Amino acid sequence: MILGIDTSLGTAVAVVEPDGAVRSEVESPDPRGHAEVIGTLIAQALAEASVSPTDITQVAAGMGPGPFTGLRVGIAAARAFALGRAVPVVPVVSHDAIAATQLIGDALRGLDTPRFAVVTDARRREFAYSVYDDLDAWGLPVRRADPALAPRDELDAILAALGAERRDAGRVSAAMLGVVAARATVAGRRIAGDEALYLRSPDVTAPKQAVAP
Repeated sequence: MILGIDTSLGTAVAVVEPDGAVRSEVESPDPRGHAEVIGTLIAQALAEASVSPTDITQVAAGMGPGPFTGLRVGIAAARAFALGRAVPVVPVVSHDAIAATQLIGDALRGLDTPRFAVVTDARRREFAYSVYDDLDAWGLPVRRADPALAPRDELDAILAALGAERRDAGRVSAAMLGVVAARATVAGRRIAGDEALYLRSPDVTAPKQAVAP
């Protein structure tokens, strides 16, 4: 049983079975209230799935791209839950979950998916994007360009040069995050690193230590 947690945009939590069946999915669209709702949403997702923490065998953590403050809340929650249960964390690029939603949806409708870019709002007149064009044999999105930042006014030209159709997204499905993690586990593949994909450095830095005279 997989617990999926993502805070790269809003806050999303889901419980997914290893075969991809979704037991529950809850979310808050607020892009700034992650710390206030993450605990409640985890408890709600477990309750709606009729499972207890001891039923969870791995935790899928959305690694971004996303803003520093929000993203670290979800990653910290995923790691803390996994540590308490002594189960593994499976890191997933959050854009991969969005891409999987698009690709699986197109496949179910019998549509051929062109090369496309998942685009999310990075604020400050910038967008984050990743480029995809297919599902592999394990049903995992094939990422052709890793997450990157682009100024709002330059994004369309960048995507045109990459031959990628623009697909904007305003949410990450924690359920699809769990599905991607489950497929990666079956494939024996590691699809994301342990480091968060922060869009930019934090605005606040620690003060420099005063030098004694």
